[in-house]
Amino acid sequence: MNLTQAPQFSRDMKPGEEDAVEALLRAAFAGQDEATLVRKLRKSGVIAGETVMPMGDRIVAYYALSYMIRPTGWLVLAPVAVHPDVQRHGYGKRMIGMLTEWARLTQTPVVVVGEPGFYEKAGFSRECAANLVSPYPIAQTLLAGVGTQAPAKDLIYPQPFADR
Repeated sequence: MNLTQAPQFSRDMKPGEEDAVEALLRAAFAGQDEATLVRKLRKSGVIAGETVMPMGDRIVAYYALSYMIRPTGWLVLAPVAVHPDVQRHGYGKRMIGMLTEWARLTQTPVVVVGEPGFYEKAGFSRECAANLVSPYPIAQTLLAGVGTQAPAKDLIYPQPFADR
């Protein structure tokens, strides 16, 4: 990978880029679990959108948004991947920052479970997720798109998350 090249703007994933995304997921997570999750999410029809960041002819960053079962109208962000060759250059933060700004502007709640330090810098809030009831650790659950409120909601994720 030519690291002197800058990535392009993030955009919707195009048909035919599934193999490139799968290769990125395997490289970023050193295994098949996240690639398997994405295949199951696609097959179950719950993906709301997939976003990629190209660099030259390669995909160097990716995320998927899926519809939560409950609350209706909420989205879950997972997985998020940045190729190991370009991690720690701010590309993931930029990509997720654009997502959190979209969530804020549209008032679309987006939940993520992950590293609080990274996701808070990109615009997610642990405080806004404090009253959520989740099958995953609340200490690692963050929320965007709800302003400063901390809604009290039960989270029910799409089935592929439970199959992991």
